[in-house]
Amino acid sequence: MKYQSEDKIYLIHRNNNVKKWFWISMALLILGLFLPWTQNISLTGNVSSLYQEQRPQQLNSPIPGKIVKWFVKNGDFVKKGDTILQISEIKDEYFDPLLVERTEQQMSAKKGVGDYYSAKVKTTNSQLSALDNALDLKLSQLKIKISQLNNKLAAEEAELLAVKNELKLSEDQFNRQKKMFDEGLVSLTQFQQRSASYQNTVAKKTSAENKVAQTRQEITNTQIEQNAAIQEYTEKISKIEGDRFQALGQIEGNSGEIAKLQNQITNYKMRKGLYYIIASQDGQITQINKAGIGEILKDGESIGMIVPTNVDYAVEFYIKPVDLPLIKEGQSVTCIFDGFPAIVFSGWPNSSYGTFKGKVIAVEGNISANGMFKALVIQDKDDKPWPPQIMMGAGVNGLAILNDVPIWYEIWRNINGFPPDYYVVKNGTDEKKK
Repeated sequence: MKYQSEDKIYLIHRNNNVKKWFWISMALLILGLFLPWTQNISLTGNVSSLYQEQRPQQLNSPIPGKIVKWFVKNGDFVKKGDTILQISEIKDEYFDPLLVERTEQQMSAKKGVGDYYSAKVKTTNSQLSALDNALDLKLSQLKIKISQLNNKLAAEEAELLAVKNELKLSEDQFNRQKKMFDEGLVSLTQFQQRSASYQNTVAKKTSAENKVAQTRQEITNTQIEQNAAIQEYTEKISKIEGDRFQALGQIEGNSGEIAKLQNQITNYKMRKGLYYIIASQDGQITQINKAGIGEILKDGESIGMIVPTNVDYAVEFYIKPVDLPLIKEGQSVTCIFDGFPAIVFSGWPNSSYGTFKGKVIAVEGNISANGMFKALVIQDKDDKPWPPQIMMGAGVNGLAILNDVPIWYEIWRNINGFPPDYYVVKNGTDEKKK
């Protein structure tokens, strides 16, 4: 006997669609394997800035000092030029409140000394000019005297020559007279007269020779006097020139000291301006690590940070060395910012929601401390803008867009451990490689 319950429990005799649905599913699965899949590389990084001056900057104390007054607190926004902190001196050489004025007085005194030496140089120049004129005058006098003596010597030498001629004639006459006297042709009186005339001529010759010798001696004495005058004036001029050079040396040394004092005055004035630490740009004050009044700051010590408010944001992504050949300048990157909800389909980036497009503008050629390479990504101006709420240092996940391949190929590639396909940017277009 067959019960109706058997038809409810045992379905052997009933027709079902399992087999049909199985083949339909298999067909759909096979068709799905031929759907396009966008290959990508997962990246991690953080928000940074395109320019160094827009990144968080340290606030440093330019000089050692003691904290006098705070004008800001953590989290405050400041404008460029706003005062952040006032400090005071802790070095005893800068305690004098009139330090600049006293140094300026020292410089004025040094300038007065320089004026004195300048006047001394002018005086020595006048003395040198006077000595040069006196030497020229003395030499001119001596030259005239030597010229006169030379003329006198010429006249005396002419006179001596005439006397010599006269002596020769007188000597001939005396010899003839003596011969005639010896022969008795002339009287003794005539012979004595001729002898006296001869002796007078000899005396005249001796006198003329003495005059010539005396004149020559005067010329020699005058020449010696000339050399002595040159020596005397040379010594005087050398002494005055020594004084002049000494004064010039004092002027140069004094000029160096004046320049040094001017440098000190400038440094003192600049140092006064460093007692107030001001904001170098618009931004927010963060991470203040000094508290209270009276704390001592070292030279160059960090006080806190200032985060600029006007920033051209960029993202620093870190790339594994194995993926480095796949990243090129101009390559598209999908960015997912922390804190902004996103639905991501890694294989279909165009279907993702809450993601933002970027472009690679640079890839660093040296490895970072974390063992990866850094790539800098900026906003893609042809796509929607990045959210204005992103902050410096926020975390970012990224997908570097590579080649479009079928799903079956991507599964096969992953099973075999093959690297993704990649493309090279050329003339603004993506040239794909396999």
